[in-house]
Order: sequence, then structure tokens, then C-alpha cells
Amino acid sequence: MPILTPAPGLLGARPTRRYAMHAVFPAPADHVVHDGLSDLPTAGPWRLSSADPALAEVERTVRALFEPHLGRRLLPVGSASPGVEIRLELDASVPARRRTRGVAPDGAPSPADEVYAVSVREERVLCRGRTPAGVFRAATTALQLIALAEPHETLAPQEFTDAPHYAWRGLLLDTARRFIPVAEMHRLIDLAALYKINVLHLHLTDNEGWRIEIPSVPALTAGSAGGGFYTVGEYRALQEYAASRHIVVVPEIDLPGHCASLRAALPGLPPAPAPPGLAGRFPYTPPLDLADPGTRELVRSILADVCALTDGPFVHIGGDEALGITEQGFATALNEVRAMVRRLGKRPVAWQESSRAGIGPQDIAQFWVDPGMMDLPGSEEELAQRPDLAGAGFTGEFLAALKRFFAPSAEDAQRVLDGGGMLLLSPQSHLYLDRRYAQEVAPSERAEQAAGLGFPSYRPRSVEYIAGWDPRSHALPEERIAGVEATLFSENLRNFEELTTLLLPRLASLASTAWSGGPEPWQEHRQALGRHSRLWRDRGLAFFPATDVDWS
Repeated sequence: MPILTPAPGLLGARPTRRYAMHAVFPAPADHVVHDGLSDLPTAGPWRLSSADPALAEVERTVRALFEPHLGRRLLPVGSASPGVEIRLELDASVPARRRTRGVAPDGAPSPADEVYAVSVREERVLCRGRTPAGVFRAATTALQLIALAEPHETLAPQEFTDAPHYAWRGLLLDTARRFIPVAEMHRLIDLAALYKINVLHLHLTDNEGWRIEIPSVPALTAGSAGGGFYTVGEYRALQEYAASRHIVVVPEIDLPGHCASLRAALPGLPPAPAPPGLAGRFPYTPPLDLADPGTRELVRSILADVCALTDGPFVHIGGDEALGITEQGFATALNEVRAMVRRLGKRPVAWQESSRAGIGPQDIAQFWVDPGMMDLPGSEEELAQRPDLAGAGFTGEFLAALKRFFAPSAEDAQRVLDGGGMLLLSPQSHLYLDRRYAQEVAPSERAEQAAGLGFPSYRPRSVEYIAGWDPRSHALPEERIAGVEATLFSENLRNFEELTTLLLPRLASLASTAWSGGPEPWQEHRQALGRHSRLWRDRGLAFFPATDVDWS
């Protein structure tokens, strides 16, 4: 955490150390300030260096991340000019200040070693880690230390040592409803890397679009030129870009529901058997019938290509909101798809509803909802008090149907625990960042944006509410939590600016919680969070200036 002190004679007295204690996100577990030593000026110029060939790629990537913030203060490669050194080093002796838990997104049998240490002295900033990943995490901490300071300020001599609480710290981006071009995706990956996120979950298929080229089934993207999709080459390159920032890509092919785009590209596939009495009552796209040999072979071809193209060990198979399929049909579909992915050499991840098809110790279920999180009115009077729902066309009959549909979610988490599986935490109540900002924290000039940006049926919330989420509040056994993943579905997003406005500032708070295992005290957190607007402006990223954050 940075201790920013003004150069002598410029700004007067040194600010209290408490004021700047939490400006580094995620907040390190161990922080020591060394009194009696000279401060380090941040004006630069800065020289990035490493003598270890094993860190050559880390050094290139760190330089690219630093450039938007330091500009000409960062000396070019090979420059002979003197400068303050940012040194990258591998060091097996860096101590772990936290035990890392959960599932390693790189598929390792134990969580990856991301332990890091940063040391600030009067002549340099030293970034150390046991592994290249740890050195990279140290460098993102150093970036925040330097970039959040004014050029005329100085850094106190200090040391940080830290390791993540959760090994899986993810961000889901919905490219199906709004395609995210590669250049925009690079900017989002860089943002995620700054906050030590290490999983990029790509929601590639849904009713609205199919966004990845499948060589064996070209019809799936034949009509997507206007909406966009990732070619084989673009998808491979995107994974390489993420990997250089120590981020694993997890693709999602959503099955057996959410399949309207697949059905439009390949008409004639038989519908899954539907529960009696459902036809004609509510509009829905029939889920896929995996008991049908033709459908089963089609899905196998799709997954074979996706698994072959994916570098990481995980493939997400969806399994959510399969409206219009019998319990037996759903169980058949999920078990067939799980088995396919395993035979293809990958480990399946699915939404929590997959637990209703049975679940075992090797399964990961992404927990996103329970009846309480749906936050639905129980009467016409309560509906009248929810203009967000009434304005979206919700009726009493539709709300009752929704409650019946989501009632089984009350038991999903327990089903996962009983079956020996792991839970990836993405509770809609806090980690769904398509939720609108509350009007009470919207500046007057942003009131209209707050009212219109986000999914209309979610109750709007303050930044403080989102930042206060605690993984421990779900009362789950710690050893059964795979990790934490924020999501951003793009039902009504029109452009990149709206996307980052929903992400920021909330993503920084949730990334900090995922790393440290719990939220920070709000009064300290809101001050530190406000300082980070400097980073976002440097990178040209729009954010929402909620009034409950201290932007001063």
C-alpha cells in the first residue's frame, strides 16, 4: 500500500500514513514502512530491468502495462540514460503471508504460486516472486504504487508481501449478446491483470449470437459477420495475449438451453421433451435434445473443436435456465456433455443447475442464484413498489412462474456439497455487474445513465453494497469453494464505454475481495477506490463516479 509523501517544501506536512494505506488493490496482507530512510521520488525517469532470461516475457508485458501511466517517464529498452530502477527478480525465499485455496485455473494439482514481494528503497523498486506469475503480481503492485502518485510526490521506504486467498479469481464477459472486438478485449484483459484477476470466462454462445468459429460446423458463424465472431486465429491469439498476463481463458458453450442462435443456423433440430402443460403459456426456445443421435453428434463436433482450440484445462458447458426440458432430458443432456468434454481432455465447469443432473468430486458448479437473490415481489402491491420490474413488463402471473422456475435453486449449493463437488462463487446479488447503480449514489448529471444502464429486473445498488460482499456470508466450507468470479452480461450494452462504466469502480472492489478473501472496511476502501480513477483515466476507460466513493 503506498505511503505518498510530498517532496520537501512543495506541499507542506506529510499526509498521515493511514490516509494512503489502502490505495493498492488488492490490499496486501503484510506491509511494513521503514522509518529513517530516504523516500523514493516518483518523477523518474524509470528504468525497467531484469537479468533473468526466465523473466523476459514478464518484462515485456510489464513494460506494456506501465506505458499508459508513465509515458516518457519510462525509459525505452536499451536506453543509456540514468533512471530509478524497477527491478524484476525470481526469489524462492519470498515468504507466503496467506494460504491459497480453491481450484488452480491452470489445471495444476495445487494452486499456482503467486506469492510476491515488493521492496521500495531510495534507489529502486524491487519486485520479487517465487515464479514468473509472482513476479508479475509484484509488478502490478509496483505499477499502482508509482502510477497513483503525483510526479512531485515520493514513496516512503516500505515492503509488501502477499499471496492470494483464492486461486480462481475470474471475470465473465458476455460476448454473445454484445460482441467484444479483439482490440477492446485486450484493453479489458489489461484491466483485469492490473487487479490480479487470473481467469477470463468468455460467454461465447447464447440466444443472441454465436461468437466463435467452429471449423467443423461453419454454418454457426456464416451469418454472424455483422455481429462479429472470433476466428480460430483470433481466439488462439487472444489466449496468448491473456496468458502473457497470467490469465487463463475459459470458453463457455451454453447447453442445452440458450440455443436460439444455434437453432437459427441449423434449423430442424428436434426439441427436447417438454414438461406437460408448458407449451403455449410462455415463449421460449426449446433446449437441445441430447438423446437424439444427430444432435448428440453435432454437439460432440462443436465441443471437439472448442477443446482442441483451447489452451487452458477448463471448458464451461452452461447448463443454466434450460426452460422447456424435462428433468430426465436435462440430466441426459448435462451428463452427455460432461462426458464429452472429459473424453476430449478438458475439465467441465457448469452453472449450479447442473447439480440437478448429479454431481461428483471432479465437478465445478458456478453458484449464481437462490430464491432470495431473485428479490421478486410477492404480491401485486409489492410489484407496484418496484418500478424497475413493472417498467420491464413483469406481471403477477410471470413473477409467479419465475418463482416456481427458480425454486429448486434453493437446494443447488447443498446438492453440490453432498456430491463432493466444488462451488465457484458468482452470486447475482453482488457479483453480477450488469446491475444498475442506485439513484442515491448517482451524481445529478449521471442520473439518467444510472436509470438506464444495466439489467432492468435487478434492484439497483450502491458501490458500497457491492464492495461489502463477503464470501463467508454464504456459510460454505472453505475447502469446497473453487474461487470467485464476477460477471458482466451485456443484455442492453451498446458500446465499450457502457461496458467499462458498469465494470468500474466495482470490479476493483470485487477483485480485491477475491484476492484477500474478504472485504475491506468501507471507509478505508472508499478512499483508496477513489484514487484509482487516475489509472482508469490513464487507460481511457469510462467509469461511474458514484457519490459513495471518495474521489477527492
